[in-house]
Amino acid sequence: MQTAQTISFPNLPPRLAGLGDLATNLWWGWHPEARTVFKRLDRRAWKESRHNPVAMLRELPQDVLTDAANDPKFLAQYDAAIDLFKREMERRNGWFSENISSSDSALIAYFSAEYGLHRSLPFYAGGLGFLAGDHLKECSDLGVPLVAIGFMYPEGYLRQRIREDGWQEHFDEVLNRDAASISRVLKEDGDQLVVKVPLIDPPLHVAVWKVMVGRITLYLMDTNIDINGPAYRGMSDHLYTGDLEQRLRQEIVLGIGGSEVLQALNIQHSVLHLNEGHPAFALLEEVRDGVQAGLSFDEAARQVRAASIFTTHTPVPAGHDVFPFQLMEKYFSNYWQSLGIDRDSFMRLGVHPDDPGAGFNMTALALRLTDYHNAVSKRHGEVTREMWKSLWPGLPVEKTPINYITNGVHVATWIEPQMSRLFAKYLGPQWVHDHDNPLIWEAIDRIPDSELWQVHFLLKQKLVNAIREQARVRWAKEKVSPSYVEASGVLLDPTALTIGFARRFATYKRADLIFNDPERLKRLLNNRWRPMQIIFAGKAHPADDEGKRVLQQVYQAATDSAMGGRIAFVEDYGEGVAQYLVHGVDVWLNNPLPPMEASGTSGMKAALNGVPSLSIMDGWWIEGYNGKNGWAFGGQDVAGDRNRADAEAIYELLEKEIVPLFYERSRDGIPHGWVNVMRQCIKSVAPRFSARRMVKEYSREFYAPALQSIQVKQQTT
Repeated sequence: MQTAQTISFPNLPPRLAGLGDLATNLWWGWHPEARTVFKRLDRRAWKESRHNPVAMLRELPQDVLTDAANDPKFLAQYDAAIDLFKREMERRNGWFSENISSSDSALIAYFSAEYGLHRSLPFYAGGLGFLAGDHLKECSDLGVPLVAIGFMYPEGYLRQRIREDGWQEHFDEVLNRDAASISRVLKEDGDQLVVKVPLIDPPLHVAVWKVMVGRITLYLMDTNIDINGPAYRGMSDHLYTGDLEQRLRQEIVLGIGGSEVLQALNIQHSVLHLNEGHPAFALLEEVRDGVQAGLSFDEAARQVRAASIFTTHTPVPAGHDVFPFQLMEKYFSNYWQSLGIDRDSFMRLGVHPDDPGAGFNMTALALRLTDYHNAVSKRHGEVTREMWKSLWPGLPVEKTPINYITNGVHVATWIEPQMSRLFAKYLGPQWVHDHDNPLIWEAIDRIPDSELWQVHFLLKQKLVNAIREQARVRWAKEKVSPSYVEASGVLLDPTALTIGFARRFATYKRADLIFNDPERLKRLLNNRWRPMQIIFAGKAHPADDEGKRVLQQVYQAATDSAMGGRIAFVEDYGEGVAQYLVHGVDVWLNNPLPPMEASGTSGMKAALNGVPSLSIMDGWWIEGYNGKNGWAFGGQDVAGDRNRADAEAIYELLEKEIVPLFYERSRDGIPHGWVNVMRQCIKSVAPRFSARRMVKEYSREFYAPALQSIQVKQQTT
C-alpha cells in the first residue's frame, strides 16, 4: 500500500491546521475564496512567494499566524473556504456520473509530457501543457474519474535572459520541491516509491511524486535518484531536450514507465487518453499486458484500440517525433519479443506510409493503436486528415477517421478576479458553475459600458505596473543596462491602444510580421493623438537559432528610439506573465503562417476577459470569429509574398478600423463602440471555447463509447 507524504507546517496553530491541506492541493489556484485567505494572511508575503502558499506558509513569522488564529474576520473567511474545499473534495458525484457513467471501474488514465498548472510547478513549455492542466482542472470540476501521468522536471523548460544585443540565453533554476504543492509517494516502510521501467537495459528507475489538482491525482516521475546511473539521472531535468536519444528515453519512461507506475500503485484504469504522441509507448505496454495474459498480439491490440484515445496537436510535420530505426533497435530489441511479434512487424507500427524510410513515427504508432483520434480544431481536423490519410488507404480523405474537438480554456483559472466579480454582479453569483450555457451570457448586455470599461482599464494599469515592477527588480538586483530597462516596457502608456503578442518564438508564428513595413508601423506607434503600443513575450527553444533571431529582431525594435518606446519585450514568459497579458491588453494579435495553427488557446483566455483578437483565419478563430467580436484576415490563399500580404491586411485593419474605434470617445470618455466589441467577444467565446464544453465533448464522444466497449467485453468473457 502506498501513501502520499504529508507536507508539514509545524508553525501552523491548531485553529488554522486546514491551511496546510488547502495549500497542498492546487484547488486553491482556481478558487478565489482560497487565494483570498492566503492573501489576507500577509499580502506582501503572498506576492513575494509568487502566489505559492506552501512557500509562503513556510516563511511566515509565527506571530502573523497566531494573530490570524485570533482574528474573527479572518477566521470567518478561513472557515468558509475550508468548508467549501472539504465539501468539494468529499463529493462523490457530479456531471460525469450523472450523464456518462457511475461505475466504479470507469477510470481514465491521461498521459501527457507536460502540465501547466501554476508557476510554482514549472512542468510546462507552452500551450500543450496548459491545455493538459486545464483538462485536469475541468475533470475535477465535472467529477470525471481520471488519473494523470507525467514527468517531474526539476529544472523545468528554460528560464530566459536576454543579452544586450537581444540574443536569448537560458539558465536553470532547480525547483525547491519542499516549497511547492507536491509530495513524495511513500511505501509502507516510509521510503519513497521507486519503480523499475521494464525491459530497459541497463535498468532504469523512477521515483514517484504526487500533485493533487482538486479531485484529480497527477503522478509525476523523476529519474534523478541514486539508484540510476549518471546517464539516466538527468533524463527528467528538462522538457524537450534536443538530444534525440535522450528524448527517446524520456518517451520510453513516460509511456512504459508511466504504465508501470500505475500498476505499482494498483490503479486499474479502463480507458487510456494520450495527449500528443510523446506517451504513445503506453499503448505498447497495454498490448504487452494483454499478450502476457494469453492473447495474441492482434487480439490484444484490438482490445487496446477499443479503449484508447489519441489527441494530436501538431499540424507541422516536423513537430511529430520520429526516431531512427537503429535507435529503436537499441532500446526495443528485447521488447518486441514480449509482444509476440518480430522486428519488422514492430517497426511497421511506427512507419508513415508516405515516407517509410524516415524512421519510427510516434504519431503513426498512436493512430494505429487507438480507435478514437482527434485534432484540436475544425481546421486542424481537415489538415490532420490530409496528413494521415495514407494510414487508411482506399478511403476518401473526408472519411479518414480523425475527428476534432476544439480546445477550450478553464474559465475559473483564466478569468481575472475583478472581471469575475463584475460577471457575478450581472450574471448572478453562480455564473461560473453554468458557464458553458450560452444563454447566461446574454446577461452581459446588462453590464453598463462604464463599468466594463472601468474594470478593463484597471486591469490594463495592473499589467503596466507589473511590467514596470519586473524591470525595476531586475535593474535593482543586476544593474542591467538602461537599454534593457527601456525595452522591457517601463515607457508604456496605459491610455494608449495596447496590442499583445505572446507565444513561442518559432518562425512560423511570425512574431516579426508586424515589422514588415517599419515606417508604416512607426506612424501607427507614434501618432500624437492616437498612439499604439505592442507588448511581446515568449521563448525560443534552446536549439532553435532561427526562432532566437526572430526574437532578437523584436527585442532590437524595442530598443530603437524611433519606435518611441512603444515596443516592449517582457522577459521570461510564463504563466504569471500570461495572466497579466491576457487580462490587460486591448487587442490580442495572432498571425501564424496558415495552416500551422492547430488551435491556439491564448486568444480564448484573452476573449474571456473582454480582449478581442486580431487574428489570421486559422486554428480556433475560424470557428470563433463572427464579424462582431474582433478582426480577421488572411482567410484566402495568397499568390506571391504571403508575409507582405498578411502584414498589409494587419496595417489596413489597424489604420481604418481598430485605432479609430478605440479612440472614438463620447463626452463621458468611454469608447462605447469598442466596449460593444468587448461585450460581443465575451458572449461569443466564453461558453463555446471553455474547457467545460471541451471535456464534456471528450466524455460524450470518446470516454463513453470506450467505456461501453470495455463493459461489453467484460460481459462476454
